[in-house]
Amino acid sequence: MSLLREEAEGAEGAQRVPAGGRLRRRALLKAAPVALLGVAGCADGEPAKAPSSARPSASQTARQLPTVSAWRPSPGEVRPEVKTRAVELVRAIGAWPTGERDAAMARVGALGLPPALVDQADALRPGGTEAVLEVVDAQYGGILADAASVLVVCRQWVRRADGTVLAGGTTVDVRLRRANPRWTVTALHPAAPGAPAAAPSEAARRVLAAGPAIELPPAAAADVRSGAVHTSVLEALSELARKHRLAVSVVRSGHPLKVFGTDRPSDHPRGRAVDVWRIDGHPVVDPATPRQLVESVMRAAAAAGSYNVGGPFLLSGGTAGQFFSDATHRDHVHLGFRT
Repeated sequence: MSLLREEAEGAEGAQRVPAGGRLRRRALLKAAPVALLGVAGCADGEPAKAPSSARPSASQTARQLPTVSAWRPSPGEVRPEVKTRAVELVRAIGAWPTGERDAAMARVGALGLPPALVDQADALRPGGTEAVLEVVDAQYGGILADAASVLVVCRQWVRRADGTVLAGGTTVDVRLRRANPRWTVTALHPAAPGAPAAAPSEAARRVLAAGPAIELPPAAAADVRSGAVHTSVLEALSELARKHRLAVSVVRSGHPLKVFGTDRPSDHPRGRAVDVWRIDGHPVVDPATPRQLVESVMRAAAAAGSYNVGGPFLLSGGTAGQFFSDATHRDHVHLGFRT
């Protein structure tokens, strides 16, 4: 599926006002015959790993799927109920017990949401007899009083009929609007990174090989491999990773086309931006995360060439309008580049 065609999103630089999951190292699935999931840019291009929450036991066989824990909102969330609504929908479509893949519409209907949303989520339904899904992060693409975009970043493991486990995942832009008794979902827009470039650039190879210093979820890794991400973004990531461990949420695909609530194009779909949701193991949205840590990365991003640095804090200094903060960016640091 393509990116957003109608609604606006994001919020890079929209409101310049101050704003007030823990993942452990993933363990390899031992001795598992695993293939890579190649749907709608969902293959993550790495040897299949158990999710950070997986706890493989000695009794696991090569035909078992990893165990994942449920995503939970941080105490620092702006509107936790909105993210929870988006996440439960993605899980209802992208995870299913043995033989229940085709019951997705019933699962979505049981949430009080339109069953037809399943038809917009092909990337979450690659086939197979059973699937588990780990939500890596749920980030705002935009949050207003009556509308929201939640970017659900996920990894997915699917068991085929022959027992082979396929590892992949995607990022889904979930569009919501306020309703009673709960917010409802109006549309889904899964990431579409495109095919890998024939010859990745040196900057792309460095980012892809950065390992734990730069954590890339499936759609973000596919974006980098596609060759559609500008060198300025990749070089800034590599520079920041010299001093910090960065967990990326979104690069290009899976993000709205426009800054949420406006007609301004977002830098993300043009391959000129990247969002970071966790720094040195600390989620940006977590109130316990040291402010100094987030500020240091924001200032380092500006020094690395970002003209548009957003985050949970409005910083002083920089060029005019270089730093911004709003409710959308309470949960991540945004780095935008002109070229």
